[in-house]
Order: sequence, then structure tokens, then C-alpha cells
Amino acid sequence: ISNSEAPTFDNTIAALDYSGDLLSRVSSVFYNYNSSNTSDEIQAIAQEVAPKLSAHRDNISLNAKLFERIQSVYENQDAFGLNEEQKMLLKETYEGFVRSGAALPAEKQERFREINQELSLLTLKFGQNVLADVNNFKLFIEDEADLSGMPQSVIDAAAEAATRDNQEGKWLFTLHNPSVMPFLTYADNRDLREKMNRAYVLRGNNDNENNNQEIINRLTELRLERSQMLGFSSFAEFALENRMAGNIETVETFLKQLWDAA
Repeated sequence: ISNSEAPTFDNTIAALDYSGDLLSRVSSVFYNYNSSNTSDEIQAIAQEVAPKLSAHRDNISLNAKLFERIQSVYENQDAFGLNEEQKMLLKETYEGFVRSGAALPAEKQERFREINQELSLLTLKFGQNVLADVNNFKLFIEDEADLSGMPQSVIDAAAEAATRDNQEGKWLFTLHNPSVMPFLTYADNRDLREKMNRAYVLRGNNDNENNNQEIINRLTELRLERSQMLGFSSFAEFALENRMAGNIETVETFLKQLWDAA
């Protein structure tokens, strides 16, 4: 935005696309670590940094001078001799800024920021609650007959997991994907498969401190409010605008066809 030259694809769209690479790479590593090998310390950092990252994104997407340059390139794109990839990047950049509130009146952008801040924290808390239920669930099997149907590699891994949990001679299965998915796929014991499946499906939806019901209600309210600020009737309409389905009617027709076929 401090560039005194007229906006072009290279000095605006490409320059923006190349920016923030280090932050993107660090964030990807951090959030993957938070999802797979978290701790109280990591979760505390995530809670602290989530609103800061949200504010950082908003400071970019709601920057009036930056959007003015992007809009100028978008409206004059025929003058730049862009190839197909450049046209797509320009389109996604411009539409991404519009969907992020850049075209909203200034008096509405402050509320837009507030919604994004709250959404970032709620989304993070939602994931942490699901992960907590995953980490808290343990299914110990003591009867070797209950292992029927499962590959030896899965059985061996379960035995090692039980030993690490000071339950040598048993087999431990958890809701982590390397454990639960083979169990649901291969185990012959229907009752145990049902127990594992229910626990997996109900992550974050149990009668404990990790229940996400209130978070879901609030997420729904905020997503609807934000979507309506952008001119959409619902969050579904907003979410589908830039997806292959394109609109709610297409999804409803597809689901009806699936239902009729079933």
C-alpha cells in the first residue's frame, strides 16, 4: 500500500500472494502440532494467539487502501495480459477480500472484526474439546477373543499402548485414528465396535466439561450474522457460493436423489 506506482498484478496481487510466507509455515506447523500432540502449554498458546491472528487477517482484508489497489487491478485486468493462472489468482484474491468484508461500509467493519475474533476463539475451543474427549477415552480389552478379525499389526500396537499405560497383558484402543479406524474396520465383536463408534461420533457431545453444544449454538449465530452482513440469507448460501455446488438448491436436489436411491 506504500507503493507509489499505479496498481498492477505484479506489485499488488503477486506481492500480496508472496507475503506472509514465514507466518503461514509456522502456523501450519503449530496448529498441526496442537491437533496431534498438544499439551496444556500449547493449548494456552493457541488461545492467546488465535485472536491475534484473527486481528492480523482482518487488518489485511479490511485495509481500505489495499482493497482499493486490488479492486483497481481487478477492474482493469484486461490491460495486464494475464495468463489463466494469474486471472484465477486475481479472481480469488478479489473475491476473498469481498467475502472477508472489504466492501462493507466502515461502520459495519468493526462489528465484522468482533465476530471474527469470537469465531476464532470458539472454533479453537471446539477443537480442543473434541481432542480432550479423544484423549480421555480408553478401551482396554482383556479377552484375546475380542481381538478377532483384527490384523496382527493392529493387535501388536494395542498391546504396546497398553504396556505404556501400565496395563501389560491387555490391549488398549483409543479414539486416535491409527487405533479407532482399524478397530471399526476389522473387529468382529459387534458390541465393542458399537461402543467405539458411539464414542467416536460423540466426541465433544458428551455430558461433561467438553460438551460443545453451547459453542455450536453460538457459532451458528455468529456465522449467520456475518453471512447476512455480506448479503447472504444464510451461512449455507455464503459457504456454497465459491464451491462446486454453487447454491443450496443443487445440494438439496443431490441429497434428495441420494435419499430416493437409498
